[in-house]
Amino acid sequence: MKKTLLFFAVSLVCASTLVAQKAFDKKLVLKQMESANGYFMDKWPDTGKTIITNKERPSNIWTRGVYYEGLMALHEIYPKESYYNYAYSWSEFHKWSFRNGSANRNADDYCAAQTYIDLYNLEPDSKKLKSTRATMNMLLNTAQLDDWSWIDAIQMGMPVFAKMGVLENDNRYYEKMYAMYMYSRNKHGDHGLYNPKDGLWWRDADFDPPYKEPNGEDCYWSRGNGWVIAALAKVLTIIPENAPHRKQYVSDLKAMAAALVPIQRTDGFWNVSLHDATNYGSKEASGTALFVYGIAYGINSGILKKELYLPVVQKAWKALTTESLHENGFLGYLQSTGKEPKDGQPLTYDKIPDFEDYGLGCFLLAGSEIYKMK
Repeated sequence: MKKTLLFFAVSLVCASTLVAQKAFDKKLVLKQMESANGYFMDKWPDTGKTIITNKERPSNIWTRGVYYEGLMALHEIYPKESYYNYAYSWSEFHKWSFRNGSANRNADDYCAAQTYIDLYNLEPDSKKLKSTRATMNMLLNTAQLDDWSWIDAIQMGMPVFAKMGVLENDNRYYEKMYAMYMYSRNKHGDHGLYNPKDGLWWRDADFDPPYKEPNGEDCYWSRGNGWVIAALAKVLTIIPENAPHRKQYVSDLKAMAAALVPIQRTDGFWNVSLHDATNYGSKEASGTALFVYGIAYGINSGILKKELYLPVVQKAWKALTTESLHENGFLGYLQSTGKEPKDGQPLTYDKIPDFEDYGLGCFLLAGSEIYKMK
């Protein structure tokens, strides 16, 4: 009997390993990431060049900050000098600072600090963190907690606190991060932006009840929820195992992952509107990539059961790389900037979004976590 059970257990482990090996070819995953990143670096050789859409913006805004998050994730698994130099050049051009200076509570602006801290950790130099430290000290030493009134800001801001907490070995960063996160979760809007009943988040107070989608469901925007699960995953990769409030982030990531499984499209993507396929129900790449990143991290860390969640990630990554990724590295089906399903519509394979950078960042984050799978 014992031999039979042992054989069964070994068989399960072997089967799981084979599934993982068949699911992802690491060389191919890296090639796909390099292709997408190469397209962007070739298109934007000048890291300081302003971004012109409906108006002119500096290149250290949140959209570019998210791209560099992805680039540093790619550099972590494949430390190529050109990637380092590209990120360093961007940081140097902007003097390691933010769009509206240091005394700035807007997480969209200090999102860039995620890359500044990564580069500092590779080669410490006090100038790299002068603005970041000034901003973080201001946030730590003021009582305000309601900064992250839209859920995108959770991803822009939380990892900065986590990285600084580790760098300074200072629990104040973890406590402030938690207090701001929980304010967004439980207090913004009428009763918080998180709905524990559905395991998903309203984008901001404009979308919590009584706001409804055309089919009568709550409005859960794909990319907005992607920002949250990505933030949880990233913070959990950064903070130590004994960091305060870690269990809260694990619990929320698990709840979100469970909510996402039954609403994944048959083609592997997630709809722009997660609970109403009739309201701009197109496939969408940025939200899908962020879900892949969060769920893949959950698998890699042992938080999520591989047998349940690996097929979800496999299907989604296949969709991204066969239906969104072009041969030249361009990514299609990316929703432009906005805050709800109707923005930037319609989405197509060939349509160029208003900004091409943040979607690529999401894709690189997803690929980097898949690449780490054992």
